Amino acid sequence: MFIESAKNPGWIEVICGSMFSGKTEELIRRLKRAKFANLRVEIFKPKIDTRYSEESVVSHQGNSILSTPVDSARSILEKAEGVDVVGIDEAQFFDDAIVDVARQLAERGVRVIVAGLDMDYLGKPFGPMPALMATAEYVTKVHAICVRCGDIAHHSHRLSKSDRLVELGEKDIYEPVCRHCFKQLREQDIQSGTLFE
Repeated sequence: MFIESAKNPGWIEVICGSMFSGKTEELIRRLKRAKFANLRVEIFKPKIDTRYSEESVVSHQGNSILSTPVDSARSILEKAEGVDVVGIDEAQFFDDAIVDVARQLAERGVRVIVAGLDMDYLGKPFGPMPALMATAEYVTKVHAICVRCGDIAHHSHRLSKSDRLVELGEKDIYEPVCRHCFKQLREQDIQSGTLFE
C-alpha cells in the first residue's frame, strides 16, 4: 500500500525480480495509472536496451509506454524537471549514480518507480539494485514460473556461453528457474566448462 504524505509527496518504489517475472509490466501499469490521474509522468530507460524498441519501454507481453533513452543516470535529473512521477526501467544497467538520482528526485517531491533485475545470471546482486532497494520506501519482488519444474522462479539462467555481465536477450538467451533448478544448472555449467566460479 502506498501512502502519500501531504508534507512530502516524494518517495521511491522498486519493482524487482528475475527475467520474465513481470517487472516491466508492473512498471507500465503504475505509470499508466499515474497518467490517467493527470500526473506529469516521464519514463527513462538505458540507451543500450533496444530489444523491442529504441524509444519505448516494452514488456514481454507486448504492452508499451513511450520513454526517453538515456546514456547515464545523471542525465535523468536534467530531463525530469517539473514532473510528478518518474519511471525508470532496467535500472541494473545504470551505474551507482542511479541511487543518488532516485534519492534527489524523491527529495524534490517526485514519485520514483524503478524496475530492474535484482540478481545477475550468476545469482549475485545486480549493480545498483541492492542499494536502490535499501533506499526505497516500497519494494515489490515479482516472480516468474520455473520453466524446468513449474515452481516459483527468481533466478535468470543464461543459456548462452557468454560470460559478459550484460548480455541483452530474451527467451533465446535466458530462462526463469527456481533456486533448486538454478543450483543444478550451475553445477552442470561448471562441470561442462561453460561457467566458471
